[in-house]
Amino acid sequence: MQPIGGLANCSSNTIYIESSTGITEGGRTDLTSIVARVLFLSAMLFSPIAGIIPKEATAPSLVLVGFLMINIINHIPWNRYEEAIPAFLTLLLMPSTYSITNGIGAGFISFIFLKLVTGKHWGLHGLMIASAIILLIYFSLSI
Repeated sequence: MQPIGGLANCSSNTIYIESSTGITEGGRTDLTSIVARVLFLSAMLFSPIAGIIPKEATAPSLVLVGFLMINIINHIPWNRYEEAIPAFLTLLLMPSTYSITNGIGAGFISFIFLKLVTGKHWGLHGLMIASAIILLIYFSLSI
């Protein structure tokens, strides 16, 4: 579903959160995803109506969602710097740059860098390293 989300200009992070929420609520079969897709497609018919709601009216709900999501910070191992610093950079850069990509990219790059520097690189997957390289190219070309 994530590549399709990218084509539809939907963040992969959003798709992940929505799918994990569905699993948390007990939906573990393909029928769950089919029902969700049908409901999302039917919701597209009502998107023009949602567009008439001013941003000032939706801002409090976004603040509430952010408040509820901040609970995940409790699970960050703050005493392990090679994991805490990338998490902190991700949390800091997403809202300050108005880009999920920039935040996650900085987190990926700093995670790989810190794991290599501290000698704890045995748990790194090749795809993570490749993603960090691609993100480095992305950031260097966007300057």
